[in-house]
Amino acid sequence: MATIKVKQVKSRIGAPVDQKRTLDAMGLTKLNRVVELEDTPSNLGMIAKVHHLVKVVD
Repeated sequence: MATIKVKQVKSRIGAPVDQKRTLDAMGLTKLNRVVELEDTPSNLGMIAKVHHLVKVVD
């Protein structure tokens, strides 16, 4: 299955608890970390939820 690389570009400080938990579920615990996720509807939903904190990289 295809994968997507996601990088956290903005701090989680001040974000609501549900968005912090979403970042944790994605494996993003620190700024500028990059994780590779499968291209599934659930992962795309998580990316959409925290789109202002992350960036999809090539």
